[in-house]
Amino acid sequence: MSTAWHPHEDLITHLTRTSALGPGEAARVVADVLAYFSEPVEEFVRRRHAELKTRGLVNDEIFPRIAAEIPSRRVAAPELSLRQLRRIVYG
Repeated sequence: MSTAWHPHEDLITHLTRTSALGPGEAARVVADVLAYFSEPVEEFVRRRHAELKTRGLVNDEIFPRIAAEIPSRRVAAPELSLRQLRRIVYG
């Protein structure tokens, strides 16, 4: 890893101290995780809907599941009704 300061340097240091990751690998893991959890709520809903559809779930199973998952996102999303979730997917 370069000598430049990284905004998550403390987390990278923690990962290198507590795992087999080197500094460069730890920085990439942090970047990947932050990118994953920075996904806007609309993209998350569409992605999860498509994933759950491919697993054979139906909308009556999918939308309550997505609604339960949203509060665990890194940035708190607004509470969405099942109707709002459907509108994100279907317009």
